[in-house]
Amino acid sequence: MLAENALTAARNRSTLRVAMHKHSAIPLREIQTARDRLRSTISATPLVPLNLAEAPYPIYLKLENLHPVGSFKIRGAGNALIGAEPGRLSKGVWTVSAGNMAQAVAWYARRLGIACHVIVPDDAPVAKLEATQRLGARIRTVPFADYQAIQIDHTFPGMGGLLIHPFGDDAVIAGNGTIGLEILEEMPEVEAIIIPYGGGGLACGIASALRSLQPRVRLYATEVSTAAPFAASLAAGRPVDVPFTPSFVSGIGAPFVFPEMWELASGLLDGSLVVTVSQTAEAIRILCERNHVVAEGAGAVSVAAALSGKVPAKKIVCIVSGGNIDSIKLDHIIRREDP
Repeated sequence: MLAENALTAARNRSTLRVAMHKHSAIPLREIQTARDRLRSTISATPLVPLNLAEAPYPIYLKLENLHPVGSFKIRGAGNALIGAEPGRLSKGVWTVSAGNMAQAVAWYARRLGIACHVIVPDDAPVAKLEATQRLGARIRTVPFADYQAIQIDHTFPGMGGLLIHPFGDDAVIAGNGTIGLEILEEMPEVEAIIIPYGGGGLACGIASALRSLQPRVRLYATEVSTAAPFAASLAAGRPVDVPFTPSFVSGIGAPFVFPEMWELASGLLDGSLVVTVSQTAEAIRILCERNHVVAEGAGAVSVAAALSGKVPAKKIVCIVSGGNIDSIKLDHIIRREDP
């Protein structure tokens, strides 16, 4: 109950925060600068066809799961940390993350020789926690409602150092936007891009780049049906709450759209495609069997959405946002068992 009260209070305060820090589309020059910053530490990820002859149309995979930390989060974390003034890093860094941003921030913190603290929800996947600890980060676990309250407030009592927010930070969003630059350089004729939607930082980063360079491209968020507030909010024309059921698809999904991201995301994206947990598991199996690619649930929802046939187009790119999945869950999925 205390955690739920903290979340309610944070949401009540969010109106003031949104007014004070209203996100806009990231200027193209900032995304290009982010790409230049990141070149010294990470490489562009491959863009490959999905090896599925029976797919409803040509589908391509942007393999963000191949980064050193297994997800796209390394782009935003890297841009925020490399671009920070050195004085702001003197007390270390911290983030609030279910696992992927935690690993990304910890990876860069270790390279920079600074302390890293991570606040995680009590349902964070074991594989992600173990990977974050291997990178030297100190972890503090809080109830899921407290975790969401911290994401809204951008603060936590006693936590010093620079906060690298998992999605509500312009430098992080700009780093994510570099994915859009790479897609257009390799496939300028792309017609649609499907992007997993959690906090909104990935989708808004890619959309910022595309709206500047190729506004004709259709841009779709994708969510899992057990937690799809963005689709419901788009249908209502305003942010609404939805039922939330935890599933193996971690890293995306919440009972609500984060207020500071709503106006930007709803203005940049063409819609949200909702897929089921079963469709997501099937997409993971297909990626493993046909492309020898390991994707986590949040990384496979884009492929599940493309395979649903809801976006007819000659060329569709799916963002495979991450591959950090527990091996036991992956084994169950491959065996067609409940993960």
